[in-house]
Amino acid sequence: MRFIETWIPATLVSMRDLAPGIREFLILPDQFDGVAYPVGSHINMSVTIDGLPETRSYSLVGEASSHGFRIAVRRAEDSRGGSRYMWQLAPGARLDITWPASLLAVDWARQHYCLIAGGIGITPILGAAQALARRGANVTLHYAVRSRGEAAYLDDLANLLGDRLVVHASDEGRRLDLDALFASLPQDALALFCGPMPMLDAARHAWIDAGHPLPDLRYETFGSSGALPTETFRVRLKDSDIELEIPRERSMLDVLNACGHDVMYDCKRGECGLCAIDVVDLEGEIDHRDVFFSDHQKRSNEKICACVSRARGTITVDTLLRADAV
Repeated sequence: MRFIETWIPATLVSMRDLAPGIREFLILPDQFDGVAYPVGSHINMSVTIDGLPETRSYSLVGEASSHGFRIAVRRAEDSRGGSRYMWQLAPGARLDITWPASLLAVDWARQHYCLIAGGIGITPILGAAQALARRGANVTLHYAVRSRGEAAYLDDLANLLGDRLVVHASDEGRRLDLDALFASLPQDALALFCGPMPMLDAARHAWIDAGHPLPDLRYETFGSSGALPTETFRVRLKDSDIELEIPRERSMLDVLNACGHDVMYDCKRGECGLCAIDVVDLEGEIDHRDVFFSDHQKRSNEKICACVSRARGTITVDTLLRADAV
């Protein structure tokens, strides 16, 4: 297991609105020494959705601070309820969180760095920008948003990076051209990315087409973004008459495990593949929201990562056959 979760009590100290629909939360653990955490770290948080305990992951904003942990949450109606829970909190609220963990490995010895953020994906990228700027690295940040008014931390980034910050605002007709961007980068460049799943898929294709090694594109995932709207779907269990409803607020993994149909898991972010289960029949469409399976595997619809991926309609699964999901 890569993720050994240690849960700690904390207090919501303050909140502030960064942009329409984006709110920052300052969280102070009870026992906090201000120790630094790796760039790209996230925390898990216990939330309550429709009266049930759930867990959500949030990227930490910026480098470590003695004031506590900062996260920024976009209010998303088409979500599984985590943002609605967070937005109804008030300062002084007691929280249960985990210590930070990072999956965004940064090679600090590179000569060129390209940072890409899509919307709220700026949250883990800000800390990387701060760390690289402090080191005097050759870094450029490409920030894709619908409008500058919706861009969180825009003034902070402009002060930090100057003309090395490039804003791609759709309402200004400046959409991010990933093919052109990656083709212009030196071969030794390291790219750090965070954005919605369709944008990540486009980035991976553009990166490979530009001749860059795929390991040099490193990314943090949302885990909840997909190609289809988040909606209720149904799961049948192979060779049984059991059919379960997966509400929009819960994952298939959580529902299966809560009903006693044990599925192994680790990251719960669609990255490790441990929760992958076999799909034996499909009446509808699968929305693969993981980054574990290849494009070919996703098109085949033979497996699904139960922690983040969803569906439209009904799928039949076999929870026992996971031979290649470790």
